Amino acid sequence: MTATELARKIRLGELSCESVMQAHLAQVEKLNPHINAIVTLLPEQAMESARSADTMLATGMKVGPLHGLPVAHKDLALTRGVRTTFGSLVHKDFVPDRDTLFVERIRNAGAIMIGKTNTPEFGAGSQTFNKVFGATHNPYDLSKTCGGSSGGAAAALASGMVPIADGSDLGGSLRNPASFCNVVGFRPSAGRVPSWPTELGWMTLPVEGPMARTVEDVALLLSVMAGPDPRSPISLDEPGSRFRQQLERDFSEVRIAWSSDFNGILPMDPRVPAAIDAQRGVFESLGCRIEEALPDFNGADRAFRVWRAWMYAHLCGSLLGQHREVMNENLVWNTELGLVVSGSDLSDAESKRTALYHRMRAFMEVYEFLILPVSQVPPFDINQAYVREIEGEKMDNYLDWMKSCCFVTVTGHPSISVPCGFTADGLPVGVQIVGRYHDDFGVLQLAHAFEKATQFWKQRPPVGNS
Repeated sequence: MTATELARKIRLGELSCESVMQAHLAQVEKLNPHINAIVTLLPEQAMESARSADTMLATGMKVGPLHGLPVAHKDLALTRGVRTTFGSLVHKDFVPDRDTLFVERIRNAGAIMIGKTNTPEFGAGSQTFNKVFGATHNPYDLSKTCGGSSGGAAAALASGMVPIADGSDLGGSLRNPASFCNVVGFRPSAGRVPSWPTELGWMTLPVEGPMARTVEDVALLLSVMAGPDPRSPISLDEPGSRFRQQLERDFSEVRIAWSSDFNGILPMDPRVPAAIDAQRGVFESLGCRIEEALPDFNGADRAFRVWRAWMYAHLCGSLLGQHREVMNENLVWNTELGLVVSGSDLSDAESKRTALYHRMRAFMEVYEFLILPVSQVPPFDINQAYVREIEGEKMDNYLDWMKSCCFVTVTGHPSISVPCGFTADGLPVGVQIVGRYHDDFGVLQLAHAFEKATQFWKQRPPVGNS
């Protein structure tokens, strides 16, 4: 069942919270040894909370919109009293004494935590593996990666271990694993989900957001995660309840810019644009007017890399002296880049980013949505740290193959990955829908319409159904 359907049946008394929890924990027990998506599991605590949730319903207490739904939180999010490692040996035994704000909101809405989902060390990279827990496998092909950095969340969703999950996104960490695992990952506008606690309150490149198997379920989770909070200086004022409104909409004559291959400016495995182009007629059947067009992304790569490096220098720079030998080499490389970033580097990056924003703003005044690939390749070998080559073009580092998401990050526009089909050998491919600045609801509406017309989300992985 979808999360929305589960929540409704629980409220109506057609399902007990205990039975729902039992079913999901059974799936975890059966599949997690093969997939390694959930890395800290709390079965006894989860069952006790489920029984308490049933008691609340039986006594007529008012309950939240996620009441009784199992959830697993990304291992970058603080969870009070529950180990939070950040995928790093440096913090392998760390137990925080408080929750991240969105974790607190999800719990207050009635969801029940069953554990934490795997992530690369400090979320660095779109391949989920670390020295604490190992790698997370793709449920559609266990020899492939699930993507990252919210890879554990995507794999857990795809295999039915949880109905909802959260993640975070800097360079595609909600979108890439969703594309690789045939689920939905939404990068909301910065400030839509307020970040707290954080030392970088004004940073807008990293965001936190929802993942699920359907767009409606993503909107349900976002309705709880979103909403203003004075502790975040970039927090948006719109209440989260906005996202519990109906997603249906008429898309007649809505103008969409289409670029299934980034107009050739990025190397692309041909299986990706082929899968996206195969669904062009679906958008046309919705009434959309499609035109081949792409905004000018000049400067996006420079702006993204400078600010990313600066951020990792802030997060990890102090760890290098004492813990370098146990840290991921790509993380070390990215952190060291940040340690030599100068004031002129930052001013140049921000100038390029501002110019890009205004070009994007003008472009999106003409087009309401932009259709792009999520990832430049389908899921790749799990033993490979990152993509080394695409169509003969060498990738020099672990960021080079992620530009199809990174470029969109820098614009500040909301974007979503929705299942768009499969390669000939059964590997999932997602389509990236980008909307106007702060039009998160509009992105969800078009994604919902596309999903409803295609139903790719219903094709479950063979591992989850074996």
